[in-house]
Amino acid sequence: MTHKQTLNLLWLLLVALTLGGAFLGESSEPGLAVTLVICLTMAFKGRLVIDHFMELKTANRTIRNLMRAYFYVLPLVTVLVYVFSEHFARFTTL
Repeated sequence: MTHKQTLNLLWLLLVALTLGGAFLGESSEPGLAVTLVICLTMAFKGRLVIDHFMELKTANRTIRNLMRAYFYVLPLVTVLVYVFSEHFARFTTL
């Protein structure tokens, strides 16, 4: 498989994951399981974009690791905000 074909298949996978996440978000009841699935999808999609479309697989290790950390920390923070939403609401009220 050529590099162009691989990128095309990965792009289709990203589109399918995006549409699946949108469908899941619109059709299911909010809950921890749905939040976890969406956050895992977010991390997976971020890793695909970083490694294949931004071509950071061969970039400076520090830059690559910082970008990867962003796509692991953001889903983790999303889950924590969902789980501890009452506490965060108290912190943000006057």
